[in-house]
Amino acid sequence: MHAQTIDADQATQATEVPETLHEPRLWRDQGWTARVVKNNDDEGWAVEMIKAGEPEPALVGPWTMGRDKKNPKPLDTNAFNTLVKTANEVLRRSEQALQDRLHKELRLDTPEGRITVTLDIVPDDDNPHALLAARDAQGGLLGQQRVGADFKLGATSAAAWVEGGCLRLD
Repeated sequence: MHAQTIDADQATQATEVPETLHEPRLWRDQGWTARVVKNNDDEGWAVEMIKAGEPEPALVGPWTMGRDKKNPKPLDTNAFNTLVKTANEVLRRSEQALQDRLHKELRLDTPEGRITVTLDIVPDDDNPHALLAARDAQGGLLGQQRVGADFKLGATSAAAWVEGGCLRLD
């Protein structure tokens, strides 16, 4: 028995993923992969939508049985396009939810005019923190301060900070 040698070009070609692939249970197109898999929770089937370069599926959902009531219905263009649209929407909503958690904003009416106070959380693994900022009605920066990532921005804390000159928190 002798070992088979593979040169670098062959190894690269073997690991490359084709851009477009249309098989009954596996479609790869438009930067997405749809894979029909056995549903572990019951006797049916599920479809996973995985964005290119991502390790985890963005969407996992039930998949329809075929006519024989045993095997899954094959993927097709319309189904794949619907799955891509749905998966993109799931990612968009997830990104929006993350943005909502990381950015807080409120407006204060003061004798000097309306002031917008923002809190932007920086989710750094080693040094999580947030930036507290105050801006006037024209968007000019009145003050900015680094605070703990757990800082609670509310009307009372924002008003106290602005009244204190936007420089220090008590």
